[in-house]
Amino acid sequence: MNIAWFIFITFVIAGIQAYIYGKWGLARIQYTRSFNEKAVFEGERIEMIDEISNRKLLPVPWLRLESKISADLQFQRQSDLDNEIDSGDFHRTLFSLMPYQKVKRRQHLTCTKRGFYQFQTVSLSTGDVLGIGETFKSVPSPAEIIVYPPLLPMKDIPLPAHSWLGDIIVRRWIIEDPFLTSGVRDYSYGDPLNSVNWKATARTNRLQVSKRDFSADHHLMIYINFNQNEDIWRPIIDEPLLEKALTYAASIAQYAIANGISTGFGCNAYFDEMKKEPIRIEPENSKQQLAHLFETMAKVKIGTSTFFDYFLRDDVERKMQGTDILLITSIVTIKMKEMIKKLEAEGNSVEVLMLESEFAHQKAN
Repeated sequence: MNIAWFIFITFVIAGIQAYIYGKWGLARIQYTRSFNEKAVFEGERIEMIDEISNRKLLPVPWLRLESKISADLQFQRQSDLDNEIDSGDFHRTLFSLMPYQKVKRRQHLTCTKRGFYQFQTVSLSTGDVLGIGETFKSVPSPAEIIVYPPLLPMKDIPLPAHSWLGDIIVRRWIIEDPFLTSGVRDYSYGDPLNSVNWKATARTNRLQVSKRDFSADHHLMIYINFNQNEDIWRPIIDEPLLEKALTYAASIAQYAIANGISTGFGCNAYFDEMKKEPIRIEPENSKQQLAHLFETMAKVKIGTSTFFDYFLRDDVERKMQGTDILLITSIVTIKMKEMIKKLEAEGNSVEVLMLESEFAHQKAN
């Protein structure tokens, strides 16, 4: 009789605690996810911060967090995080929370591929101590990380021979602007009299001339052609080649803006799968512009929105002038050549950086 009562009471207690955890186990559980950086370059590490709190008196013996995370964000194993499991694109983490306890867990990830990674929700699940029942819910956890293309030294980029991107040409692009001044200096033999700053001369009792500031008389547009053949409806067969093109574009943009050249970017890819509109960013020279270009190159989808000769025709029709265009492409069609000639006739210069496919190189060998 005593054994029967013991078994009965045990079942009652087990049922009660299973009911309690099924009803209130996930109540007042709060979760947030964040990253220590908004943007990094491909190959760099970031820190993902999971913060979860139990804002009630009932302890939570175990709580499993599951979320979809791209395999291109690789977790670094740590000895104190052995309860983490990576399975394809899903990441699982176990927590145990006492009443009113907050746990913050930091995990390191290596960003192995350029892209724009967004996180929307996570799945939380918990159950009773005896494992009789389990309850689930999905909670919003908006977060994002931007991974820029990696940067290369300019010597590693196969620019055309006699490219105007060299140091000598960069210096030639920068000319004195008679309408901009940046202070005064002592007079030197040969300075024109109209450059004398008489107020500064009277103040210092020495002949002073106005220092002229500099302005760039050229703009650089970096274009990438995502067409790998003349039929845009055929699938892209060499994605690594286009990733290389984006790496070249990012590296050249960084070099050009660092040397004071207004730089823009364009391509016949797209951001949105539904709209598929080509991308074009007008040239500017600032740190904000460089960050904007990097972010754009990170978010570009590998795909084509239009024929590249149509893309160039837009520049012809809007009478673009005084622009140096660097075209990164794996093909140059007859129609593209026609558009290039029209752009050059308007006073633009066009250079072509031909991409060499690893597939073609291996096939040739």
